[in-house]
Amino acid sequence: MNLPDDPLDIRAFERRCDGITTSGKLMPHDPVRLAAIGVRHVVNLALDSHPEALPDEAELLAAHRIAYTHIPVPFDAPARDHVKALEAALAAHPGPTHVHCIMNWRVSAFFYLIDRARGVAEAGARAEMARVWNPLEDESAPQVWRDLLTGAR
Repeated sequence: MNLPDDPLDIRAFERRCDGITTSGKLMPHDPVRLAAIGVRHVVNLALDSHPEALPDEAELLAAHRIAYTHIPVPFDAPARDHVKALEAALAAHPGPTHVHCIMNWRVSAFFYLIDRARGVAEAGARAEMARVWNPLEDESAPQVWRDLLTGAR
């Protein structure tokens, strides 16, 4: 599903069938590359305090006329409200959007929930998520993620 100009060397970069791109952490040279593929909005689900977070991300993106939304999701405490915030951010900024965290794990799990809510069959939504991470089958994944994805949380 990736396009020829997609920056595939960004950690865990993926292009979804709906055109939204996702990835893990961004580097200082990535905003210009995202702008080059048409991204006009970036949503960051990582905490600013993470050691791999991009300092001054909002300013770096603004320099390339890319809107920025930060929804800090603690990896040990994801919640349905975080997913709702992502849905609201996507709705507020139509057009090419890139969603990232540090490993693309939060992102892929949240899109699993969004896809299911939009009527995507469980197998299809799970396969899309599993391209990056599948906490439903990864026994090392924190239980909080399995609970979130199964509705137990």
